[in-house]
Amino acid sequence: MEFGTIITRTIVIYIVILLVFRLMGKREIGELSVVDFVISIMLAELAVISIENESVPMAKQIVPMLILMIIQITLAFVSLKSQKLRKFIDGSPSVLIRKGKIDEKEMRKQRYNFDDLMLQLRQKNIKYLADVEFAILEPSGDLSIIKKEEGPNAKSYSHYLPLPLILDGKIQKDHLQQIEKTELWLRQELRKLGFRDVKKISYCSLNKDEQFFVDLIDT
Repeated sequence: MEFGTIITRTIVIYIVILLVFRLMGKREIGELSVVDFVISIMLAELAVISIENESVPMAKQIVPMLILMIIQITLAFVSLKSQKLRKFIDGSPSVLIRKGKIDEKEMRKQRYNFDDLMLQLRQKNIKYLADVEFAILEPSGDLSIIKKEEGPNAKSYSHYLPLPLILDGKIQKDHLQQIEKTELWLRQELRKLGFRDVKKISYCSLNKDEQFFVDLIDT
């Protein structure tokens, strides 16, 4: 293969991949889920094949890349409408430390050992495990840390993991169970605040000071 052809094909493929990632959105660059990771690998493989395989027209080699882009954009759009599909595609976060106690069962389920845990804690500048109230393993593989609050102003409710209680007009029953509350309690508290229709609520959570944060669906 001539150097001029290699250079030309490399530049074209670079531009195509750049456009594909831009069209797929910033989320693909900032945090890779399993699906994002698979598509990234496939795009990389297709790029190498496209540059090396001179016998096949470049237009035919770009088509699979565009198909992958369409699949990803479609899945992203559908997942915005379907929480079940969103969980299936992106996965769900796993709580490895809850209320200062390590959940060994969840760690085994995620095939996550203590060396992995301590490594990521050190990367978050956490010296002592006793300082951690919650540690959540995100679907991207990153470990999110919520430190214990100290001092006279620290409230007991901070011992509950800050979870969305309503998403896209749907009550998150599993999250209510984790904070030891019921759906009836949530509806009653929201009515006191003037929110009678749960379906109109885009996002609702309970802050550490036991105050509700409510965001309504845009109309």
